Parts: sequence; structure tokens; C-alpha cells
Amino acid sequence: MTAKKIAVVLFNLGGPDSLESVRPFLFNLFNDPAILRMPNPMRWMIAQLISRSRAEKSRGIYALVGGRSPLLPSTQAQADALQISLSGLADTVSVHVCMQYWHPMAKETVAAIKQEAPDRVVLLPLYPQFSTTTAGTSLRAFHREAQTQGLAAPIDSLCCFPLQAGFLAETIGNIRQSLSVATKSGKPRLLLSAHGLPERTIGAGDPYQWQVERTANAIVDAFGDTDLDHVICYQSRVGPVKWIGPFIEDEIRRAGQDKVPVVIAPISFVSEHVETLVEIEQEMRELAEEVGVPGFERVPAVAIGPAFIAGLAELVHRVLARGGTASEQGERLCPKSFSQCPMAVAS
Repeated sequence: MTAKKIAVVLFNLGGPDSLESVRPFLFNLFNDPAILRMPNPMRWMIAQLISRSRAEKSRGIYALVGGRSPLLPSTQAQADALQISLSGLADTVSVHVCMQYWHPMAKETVAAIKQEAPDRVVLLPLYPQFSTTTAGTSLRAFHREAQTQGLAAPIDSLCCFPLQAGFLAETIGNIRQSLSVATKSGKPRLLLSAHGLPERTIGAGDPYQWQVERTANAIVDAFGDTDLDHVICYQSRVGPVKWIGPFIEDEIRRAGQDKVPVVIAPISFVSEHVETLVEIEQEMRELAEEVGVPGFERVPAVAIGPAFIAGLAELVHRVLARGGTASEQGERLCPKSFSQCPMAVAS
């Protein structure tokens, strides 16, 4: 059998690569109809307003992590590790990175892949839990650009991996280490933190919160400790709309009242970026100190942990075997009540 050429694409949010690119990055983010659900020209005008008003504060945040987002180099490291992990395939595999709101974006990535003339393309969003606001919008953007540029190869995609064994194993291992350190200050409370979403997004049939809960339950079950003090919470809320909760700030205040140490595990992120390095590590740590939390530990992201990378390789094999759109198990994971599940049509 003739070896085929397969292009694998890892997707993530992206981030500014300099302080000067913070404002255009923010504009791209808020001009996405999956983020601001309103028609143009209103969305364009609001995105201009938000990016202008938030730019200075955001530049201050990115200055704390070296003046640029660490997300691209982290994702490239994952791509390099996955490339090595897939090197044993009979087919020729190239692994690419595609970011949604800053370079390299879909236009650049599709052009690079088209030059390779692959026989098949596999899209692999690095969002464990599917949302229309993350994996959904990234996959749509890639398909639109592929059609615009005439990329002829069949395109298959992964929608989610909330229960993927390698992802869970790496996450649980990191949590165990942090819990062990935190016990020096008392019996810790494990905060399983995920990026928040507006309630109206979930109400429209987005399965994200349901999948976050599946990830959290699998982590807790792995400890086999019915006495494990834990709670699911959400971070990074912005704007006046109502967001899903409980909020991470409120849980830290509650831990202060209860005088228990906290271990914060970011379960919807696979790479370090400002939500982990600034929001959790700095802002939430300062809040914990203010409210009297006796101990504070942040669980690192899975990054290029070997179990996680092996899990990504397994997901590539799963997508190739199934074709079309696949979950980590191949078939649809979400109950049919979640109308925004990308496998809804196939179920």
C-alpha cells in the first residue's frame, strides 16, 4: 500500500506576540460572532470599543509574562512532540499549528498545508471540552479558509476529548503532586477550574459545561476518596452578562472562611498562558493571601507530558479510523439535548 501524506493541525486560542499586537488580538477575539453574538456592523463597532478600552489593562497583564503570550511556543512544543510520537506511522505526517485570534491563523496554516498537497487533513483542537466558542469557531474558520483556498484533501476532525486517558492521567498525576505539597498546611480543597462561559451560551445547547463536569468527575473518581474535598469552579468572566458558576474568586473566599488550603487545577487548559500564569498564579494567589487561605498550590498544565502527547497521538489514530467528525471515543459523547454538539447531525 502506498504511503499517504497526512497533515495534522493543532488548534488553540492564540495570543499577542508583542505588546503592540494586544489590541488587534483583542479586536479579532471580540469580532468573532461566536464570542459576540450580534450582527455586523454592531459587532465590529463593539469589538473596536472593547479592544480599545481593554488594551492598556491587557498589555499590563502580558507584560507580566514577558510581553507576549506563551501560548504559541507552548503549542509549537506540543506539535513537535506529537510529530515525534507519530513518526512510527507508515504514512508521512506533518504537524501544524493554527491559532484563532493571532498568527499563525487559518489563512497561513491552510496555505502551508496546501503546498504540501496532503492526501488527508486531521484537525485536532487542543480544547478538551467542546464549545462553540473555542473548538467550534476554530474548526469553522479552518473549513471556510480551506474552501477559499481550494484545499482539496479530505478533512477529518476531532471535536473533544474530556475523558481521554492520557489527558486525565497527566492531569491527575500533576494534581497528586500539588495535593501532597498542600497537605503541609492542612487538608486541602481541590478547585477544579475551567474557563467560564455566559449562561446564555450554555442555554443555547452548548455542551461545554456538561463535558467539564465529566472531566471533573473522572478526576475525582480516580482518587477513589469519597472524602476528597473538591468543587468545580469557573474563571475569566468578563462583561455584564450572567456567567456559569460558581466563580473561582468566591470559592477562594470560602476556603479562607473555612481555613483550608487550596489546590487549583485548570482542567480546561492544556498549556500555560495568562489565565494560568497571571489569573491563577498571581491574582488568585494574592486573593488567597488576603482572605487567609493557609496554603495555595497551582497545578501545572499538561503541556508536553508524555501521557498527554501519547493521548493526542491516539486521538489522531481514532480520527483517521473513523473519518469525518469524531469524539475521543469515535461516537458522539453528548446527550441529544445539546443541539450545538458538532456530531448532532450524525447521531
